[in-house]
Amino acid sequence: MEKSTKKYNTWIVILSIAIPLVVAILFGVKIDLKLPVFLPPIYATINGLTSLLLILAVWAIKNKKIQLHEKLMKTAIVFSVLFLVMYVAYHMTSESTKYGGEGILKTVYFFILISHILLSIVVIPFVLITYVRAITNNFELHKKIAKITFPLWLYVTITGVVVYLMISPYYL
Repeated sequence: MEKSTKKYNTWIVILSIAIPLVVAILFGVKIDLKLPVFLPPIYATINGLTSLLLILAVWAIKNKKIQLHEKLMKTAIVFSVLFLVMYVAYHMTSESTKYGGEGILKTVYFFILISHILLSIVVIPFVLITYVRAITNNFELHKKIAKITFPLWLYVTITGVVVYLMISPYYL
């Protein structure tokens, strides 16, 4: 393993632990500030666009459009970071909304929400490893892990939109 890969591996571990930890800590911080816009539909849209970017990126690589694939994937990463920043900002400045549905819909909602949250943590190192393997030109290993990363990341982005759509009637 070359030195630069080791350096990346250290960052992957640090970020994979730090991101969920910082998000969890920031959820406990409440700022008395009224944001100028209502963020949930904006960050849900960004999640939806990330889903589209991921699908287009897979199409691009299957059609040997490598530069397009690279641009789409970098944009998907930027969108995911942007989503996370807005999501945290919203939850630091607003009370959490309770889901008001009942019966089977409530069970479905919580299944989707919990799986979304857990997989959003799990996918972080997968995205980072997949990205590092691409930028270090380790394309064989990149392809192998991308086959796992893609469905996980796509599930997280799609379920983010589904969670928003299910809870949106209950926003104050």
